[in-house]
Amino acid sequence: MSAAPKIVVVGSVAAGTSAAAKARRGSEDAEIVVYDRDADISYSGCGLPYYLGGEVESMDDLTPRDAAWFAQRYDIDVRTGREVTGVDAAARTVTVRDLATGTTSTDDYDELVLATGVSPVVPPLPGTDADGVFTLRTPSDARAIRTWIESRGVERAVVVGAGYIGLETAEQLVGRGLDVTVVEMEAHSMPRLDADVADRVDDELTEHGVELLTGAEVTAIEPADDGAARAVRVVGRDGAEHLVEAGLVVVAVGVRPNLDLARAAGVRVGDTGAIAVDRVGRTSVDHVWAVGDVAESFDLITGEPTWVPLGSTANKMGRIAGDALTGGDLEHRGILGTSIVRVFDLAVAQTGLTEDRARAAGFDPVVVHNIKPDRPAYLGGQEMLIKAVADRGTGRLLGAQIVGPSGVDKRVDVLATAITFGARAEDLFHLDLAYAPTFATTKDPVHYTGMALDGAVTDRAALVSSADLDRRRGGGETIQVVDVRSAKDRARSAVDDSVHIPLAELRGRAGELDPALPTVTYCNKGVTGNAGQNVLRGLGFADVANLSGGNTTYQRHVRGRGLPG
Repeated sequence: MSAAPKIVVVGSVAAGTSAAAKARRGSEDAEIVVYDRDADISYSGCGLPYYLGGEVESMDDLTPRDAAWFAQRYDIDVRTGREVTGVDAAARTVTVRDLATGTTSTDDYDELVLATGVSPVVPPLPGTDADGVFTLRTPSDARAIRTWIESRGVERAVVVGAGYIGLETAEQLVGRGLDVTVVEMEAHSMPRLDADVADRVDDELTEHGVELLTGAEVTAIEPADDGAARAVRVVGRDGAEHLVEAGLVVVAVGVRPNLDLARAAGVRVGDTGAIAVDRVGRTSVDHVWAVGDVAESFDLITGEPTWVPLGSTANKMGRIAGDALTGGDLEHRGILGTSIVRVFDLAVAQTGLTEDRARAAGFDPVVVHNIKPDRPAYLGGQEMLIKAVADRGTGRLLGAQIVGPSGVDKRVDVLATAITFGARAEDLFHLDLAYAPTFATTKDPVHYTGMALDGAVTDRAALVSSADLDRRRGGGETIQVVDVRSAKDRARSAVDDSVHIPLAELRGRAGELDPALPTVTYCNKGVTGNAGQNVLRGLGFADVANLSGGNTTYQRHVRGRGLPG
């Protein structure tokens, strides 16, 4: 690298501008040029759904910086309305087209940074080119959708896809007073979550008036006489096709990396479908770097390449590459895919591996469903579900999913930090977390999660999930299931084929049970079930597990498999 390199960056959102700004901090001599085909730069893409609903009033709030700002603050030349159409890696040049004039030119570079991001996936369906059909990726998209709603007086909308963008969009459209249908091909919303967590998100959507069609596929968008969308044709779970009326369709089924320039440069694309890079962002081609959503990261737990396009990760990758470009020693340490989204009155968060992904990665997952309030009930505490996963062999904490109306962000960040530094289940109890009744319980939900997980890992307090109980029974295993709740609670609902012995009577009536049989105790959420488990173990029952998440989680599981609760 020359003493004063010329750095060309393609793309000016999170990763590209972070790379350019950090490179300038590392070198006052470098010439830094940033190209972007769009007029908006360094914008908050994650805030775009909230512009649709008016929670963000002005697009200026999401686009606070322009080319002049970067020139004044960093002496960086940001050239908007310029599309880089080609790369000659051997000559170290890029071809640039001025979108206003149509003219092309060539620019040279010493180091090239590809921060080309992603594009929304639009399925090849009839009608996707109709007016009123949108994706949501850029400020221009958000402006167009809001203008369409306001100018056409739209009353009904269909959102295709129930991931982060789809659900945020649905929430905001409901807030505008629209009737909203969400169509999702998978069996539940938020497919990155385990089903027994996502079902709570499904319930939240329906409780707020969203028509949620899961296990359903859009086959066409029907236009009206004026060419605008009027209905979406959907094939449901039962195989029947029907029309959902809509004056607006937002397609949010996912994104894919923009790889045209990467292919032109000859860089290697990884198995994830994104550009393969090392820990500072170098590609397989000398002097070509890749950062942000277009590039792979690696999983902090498994060490394997992964691709989770998030703004937080893009910012880190850009900063690291900008540092390395100017002689720094920062390196990317991997990601857990930590994320959080608001869905009406719920916060939905995850970090690390889900149960399904942990099993697929070769771990023997131990799982706890911990239902606890974020703070004491006397100060308005509200329950959250923490589903946490650890490795049975080592006790290593692998991941967590959390759903609740309050305090979710705090707990997921604590757990993400613990996983990052290799914590085991037993370590969680020993964390010195902040406590005051206005903020937390004396034993925080994180503490309880660690206690329950550690008990399950060491088999001092074995847990069984509702799905595992079903599976074992379905395989012909005889398991005695003991309900230790009150008669009042049992009258509302109960685990199939369970016997009722309230906890206060369990010692005196334990003779009614067979100590040689595998036994599962349960209560409403898990605490009293664990007390019953301890009583039976103390009386010589060798194989006693507590039902993870209690009857609350079991009844959700029952509904999920289509049986009466």
